[in-house]
This record gives sequence, structure tokens and C-alpha cells, in this order.
Amino acid sequence: MKPKIAGFLLFIFSVNAFAQPNVLPMRERATLINQILDDRLQNLLPSLMRREGIDMWVLISREYNEDPILKTMLPANWLSARRRTILVLFDPGEGKPIERLAVARYAVDSLFKKSWDKEKQPNQWDSLVKLIKQKQPKKVAINKSEHFALADGITATEYEEFSQALGKQSSTGLVSSEKLAIAWLETRSEMEMQLYPNLIKLGHQVIAQAFSNHVVKPGVTTTDDVVWWLRERVLDLRLQTWFHPTVSLQRSNVDKFDHLAAFSKRPDAQIIMPGDLLHMDFGLTYLRLNSDQQQHAYVLKPNETDAPEYLKKALANANRLQDIFIANFKQGRTGNEVLQISRQQAVKEGIKPSIYTHPIGYHGHAAGTTLGMWDSQGGVPIQGDYPLHFNTAYSIELNAATFIPEWKKEIRIMLEEEAYFDQSGVNYLDGRQTQFHLIKSE
Repeated sequence: MKPKIAGFLLFIFSVNAFAQPNVLPMRERATLINQILDDRLQNLLPSLMRREGIDMWVLISREYNEDPILKTMLPANWLSARRRTILVLFDPGEGKPIERLAVARYAVDSLFKKSWDKEKQPNQWDSLVKLIKQKQPKKVAINKSEHFALADGITATEYEEFSQALGKQSSTGLVSSEKLAIAWLETRSEMEMQLYPNLIKLGHQVIAQAFSNHVVKPGVTTTDDVVWWLRERVLDLRLQTWFHPTVSLQRSNVDKFDHLAAFSKRPDAQIIMPGDLLHMDFGLTYLRLNSDQQQHAYVLKPNETDAPEYLKKALANANRLQDIFIANFKQGRTGNEVLQISRQQAVKEGIKPSIYTHPIGYHGHAAGTTLGMWDSQGGVPIQGDYPLHFNTAYSIELNAATFIPEWKKEIRIMLEEEAYFDQSGVNYLDGRQTQFHLIKSE
């Protein structure tokens, strides 16, 4: 039975791309965030801990230097840890609920019960060790990982002090929470998936506004003008971007596509002209979830009513690459396996592929299976060897190169859309781009 999000108006959308969506006020956002977090802790975490064989998970952070996973477990009205915050998640087994304890000066709202009395036990580490000895877990997992940054949140000082305190008083050893940490970050709950498509729809709406004559005046507007319009528009919506947007263009000239420039050093602001092929990379954050989207627009010449057929064919090639790629997602397959199979199939079909897809959720470039990088098309060691799991979300990010005789050069159609992977396969959260946005020359 799906958890319901009762009493909350999430978004109101109109067929008009310029309608103002109804984004929740901060108080209602906070209430909803806390409901989602409580649901995840109650209904999702137990199965993940048991799947990975961890019966105690300890997360430790000091104020303003938070473990990225601990931040996902703080309530909406906690913008940081307080003093030293230690969260303990213990699975007593036998189908009993996960115990949520805070070895901290304060209870963590209603999510983690306060289990340290400083007046009775002044030493916080001794209190933590005493709790561990009482619970007698088989394993105590901490967020320490060599290869996955988001699972490596414990600082050197916290690790050293905790290890010393535990070693003096208990024979219980510490293990890495790596697989559990990744599972917590990558797995989306049913409540979250009731919300996520609305965020992606909102992103599509903003992109449509930016790629219109409402924003772009050919011959006047620059690519940077569109970028800063996006930043202002997001503020108007009372939201945030998790990265600075980019807007670039390809046109009929001698300039060739450069992967390094496209992904690291963007060209300076350029005036948008008729006949240009525009590209945007844009992402939002809302209710602790993130979007990451790339689409294209064509600037019509005065005598045109549609994009040229050769550009539409290039877009169709990129759409076909998407189809090939998502069809190869299988539970248990690694990112490197999906990458290799997909690239081989695309090349056989005459497509020149580049695939660099990443998980998305609590973070834009999130934890989980890495499916290629733009500069690692042969596979990504370690991160690319991590297997796919159901109930995970991805930014399906890739490009297909097509030679355009009319321009005497190769262009890239770079697409990125959010999708969800479960038993039914890979499904886009709000469709994908199959036609260019069209901007008139006025």
C-alpha cells in the first residue's frame, strides 16, 4: 500500500508554459520533508540494513562539518548538526522496528531519541561505547569508504577518537557502511516517487520558458543572458539550483565540438543568432530531491517554420541511443556492463555514442552505479563495477554525434532526462525531448 501525502498541494500546472506553479511554503515543505524522512527510516531502512548485513550504523558529525549522509537524516528545521551529533541506528532483529538514538546533547526532533545525559556521563564517547555494549551488535558500521565520497563522511578526528574509545572498552570492531550508505542514498521511497515527477515537470517548464521568445531575442540576447535569467527565475520560484546552469550553441561555422571545453571550460558569452542550435544544462533542488536536465532549441531563420531535417535526424539519433541504453538496464548488471553493451549496439547501428549517466536523488551526482563518464567511455573502475538495484533514479545523460554535410562538420546532440528503474524497467519521470524547442526570429 502506497504511503499517502495527504493535505499537501504539490504543484499546479497549466498547459500554459508561463503559468506560475504553486511551490509549497517553507513550513509545509518542512512538514513534508519530515514525513518522507520518517517514512524512509521506518519502512525503507530496515530492509536495506538486513540486505547488507548491518545491525548497527553509527553516524558522527560536528556542527558545520556534516557527513553528507547524516545531513539526509536531519529534520527540516535542523540546518546543521549541533555540537557533536551522533546518530545510532540499531536493528534488534525479529522484525522489531529500527531503534533510532541520538548520543547527543539534544534529541533530533521526534526522529532520534536522546540517549545521552551529559550530567550523568560527561564523556560523550564513553556514553556511545556503553550503548554499543548494551546492544551487542554483530557489526558497527561507520561511513568510511575509499572509493565512494558520499559514503566517506566520518572525519579523521572523529574516526580516531571513536576507534580509541571503542578499542579500550569493547572487542567490537568497526566496519565500513559503504554498501548500506550507498543503498540509503540511491534507493527512492514510494512517497518520494509520488513527488519526483512534479519536480521534473517543473524543470521542463522552466526550460521551455528560457527557450522561447519570452527570453531570447535573436541578434540581441547572449547565452549568458539566458543563464542569468534561469538563476533569477529559480529565485522567483523560491527554489535553488544545485549547479550553475550552462547555455551553449552550435552553428554552421568552422568551430568543432570539443568534449573538454563542453564539460569544463565553457565558451564566453555568444550572441544568439538565427540558425543556431542551442543547448542547456539545468538542475533544480526541491524537497531534498534534485533534477538534472539537458535539452536543445533551434532558432528559426526568417523564412523557416521548423528546424531543418538534418538537425531533426541528429536528434532522432540521440533518441535512439537513449532507447538502446535504457533497454540494457538489468538488476545486478554493473554500470560498466550496461555501458559496454549499449555502446557496442549503438555502433552497430551506425550511431557514434558517448554515455555518461549517473544516479540522482539526494545529490545531483549521487551515489550508486556509474554508467560511463565523458572521458571514460571504456568503463569506470570500482564505481562502474557497482551493480544496479531496483527503485533507483538516474539522469540518463549521453550524446550522439552526427555529421551535418550542410555545416561541413559533426555536431553533438546532448540529452539528459531523469528516469526511474524498477521491476518494470526504466521509465522517464516526465517524458523526454523528441522535438526541438523553436525560437522565432523577430
